[in-house]
Amino acid sequence: MNTTLINEEVAEKGLLAQQDLCKDIFHQNSEAEYAQAVKLAQERVSNFLKNNRKPFSGIRPDEMKTKVDAIDFESPLPDYESLLNEVDDIYVKHATAYHLPEYIAHLNCPVVIPALAAEVLISAINSSQDTYDQSAGGTFMERKLIDWTSEQIGYTKGDGIFTAGGSQSNLMGLLLARDYYSLEFQKWNIKLNGLPPDASKFRVFVSDKAHFSNHKNAWILGLGEQAIVHVGVDQRYRMDPEKLEKAIAQEIEKGNIPIAITATAGTTDFGNVDPLKAIAEIAGRYNLWLHVDAAYGCGLLLSNKHRHLLNGIELADSVTIDYHKSFFQPISSSAFIVKNKLHLNIIKHHADYLNPKEQNYDALPAQINKSIIQSTRRFDALKLWFTLRYMGKEKLGQFTDTIIETTQKTAEYIESDDNFELLCHSDMGVLVFRYLDGPAESNSCEVNQYIKEKLFFSGEVLVASTKVNGEFYLKFTIFNPITTLNDIKKILNLIKQNGNEYHRLN
Repeated sequence: MNTTLINEEVAEKGLLAQQDLCKDIFHQNSEAEYAQAVKLAQERVSNFLKNNRKPFSGIRPDEMKTKVDAIDFESPLPDYESLLNEVDDIYVKHATAYHLPEYIAHLNCPVVIPALAAEVLISAINSSQDTYDQSAGGTFMERKLIDWTSEQIGYTKGDGIFTAGGSQSNLMGLLLARDYYSLEFQKWNIKLNGLPPDASKFRVFVSDKAHFSNHKNAWILGLGEQAIVHVGVDQRYRMDPEKLEKAIAQEIEKGNIPIAITATAGTTDFGNVDPLKAIAEIAGRYNLWLHVDAAYGCGLLLSNKHRHLLNGIELADSVTIDYHKSFFQPISSSAFIVKNKLHLNIIKHHADYLNPKEQNYDALPAQINKSIIQSTRRFDALKLWFTLRYMGKEKLGQFTDTIIETTQKTAEYIESDDNFELLCHSDMGVLVFRYLDGPAESNSCEVNQYIKEKLFFSGEVLVASTKVNGEFYLKFTIFNPITTLNDIKKILNLIKQNGNEYHRLN
């Protein structure tokens, strides 16, 4: 018999055996395995939510690194139980518990259950949101949620896309600002020809307290951090319109070219909203693109009581929204929204194998036409869909109202205690303050640094920190609607105890 034919027959049998194995893993006999894996994972989630009494285990970085370094990827584990036990030991037991009242540090929200249910479908079905043929229902569901968000902002012809986060959305805002200015006022197409000769003179105006992504995005887009002009703030650390206009005039006098303003609706350090109407009026007068970073402040869109704080946001050319902050969604769930949907044509690029130029996109839409750095995109919009359809806007808005009310009461309480100095009040849920042992304490930076580190490695309480005018401050980010004033009083007492301990030791 021909040796070649024998070898081919053996190879074919081997291939069929491999394919049978693949069928077991990916389809035919996978239902029981999937059920077992999800059940064990769900048990870990339940234990994490029920049994945690502290927001952090307090594990030190060197111990954590040792645990992870000991894992050998060349030796697979025998079953899901072993796998989940391993992950429990090196991840779940030490994961930060954002859902506990004692977590009061960063802009990490507790998540709502409908969104968790959606995550199961998102991961298992694994749709990609680039084109209609990859996600038929998902395409129109995402578009409807973008339309809904646009309406909440106050846009009538808005459009946009879900993104990985606020920094990416802010990047899209600055990219459109740069390219729009160049096309509209210089008749120069950056997409085709690169930066114009005078791009080094482009200037973007942000407040002193704006998000750091503005600086990173400026250099990513080839403008350099030199393009960012810092504008002074008022007593509540909001952009000062008078200082903004003065800064614009100064840059023009220097021969530079103002192209955009980024206002902030909900600063990271203070939770305050820039005066959007006044800033929009200035932007209009100077023909500047106005982008509003509402990654944090977007929760105000849900509130009937506090929505007025965002008045003027409808005048912006583009807006950043982080659903995975103030809409209580799991990471990632963010969006970039434009007032004029035609502006998204600036970033459209065609590929014959994905979104050919001749395709009728009104009949067969492709979300990839609106994306700059993500081709394959998860169906993160489904989480928001689940949440809005099951809980509704009003209930989410009540969460926002509760957080704001708790923050106001906390600010009053801090101000009433001589051991604390509150820097300013907040529109939303961030309070910057410090522990003081008397009004003239000279080592307040050292004692507050000590307090933060002691609390962190005890795992009992997680607070954040920042520097203002070179001074170290503690920071509460109240982002959990079930956190009460009594919870916060207990945290403040712990801060006092650690402050007193510092003085005993020093």
